[in-house]
Amino acid sequence: MLAAVVSYAIHLIASAILLGVFFVVYTKLTPFDELALIQAGKGAAALSLAGALIGFSLTLGSAIVHNAGLGEVLMWAVGAMVVQIVVYAVTSRLLHTVRTEIEAGNVAMGGLMGALSLVAGIVNAACLS
Repeated sequence: MLAAVVSYAIHLIASAILLGVFFVVYTKLTPFDELALIQAGKGAAALSLAGALIGFSLTLGSAIVHNAGLGEVLMWAVGAMVVQIVVYAVTSRLLHTVRTEIEAGNVAMGGLMGALSLVAGIVNAACLS
């Protein structure tokens, strides 16, 4: 029983740290300040960032379920970060107005970006099973 509690705590703490790292890396790599936009009431930034966080979390959760060791979980988490960043980069290249639309608070664009991040996270998580 104690071993299960310790394993749970280790995975929970590692996941919190990985989510924090993802948050910092993702928000540094996007060309706008998500937190400032969210504080200014721009729902588009919140939707886009939330989708990326949830998409990353889905893969992280799947990695925890399907891998015995914390090292493997960390490896898959790094992969999930890369996938989320690539999704943003490719989409913003294809849709040239992503930055300006998010900064302007276009909720439709934020929703699309968030949905694409969720889709990537779902598929990425499924690939681990």
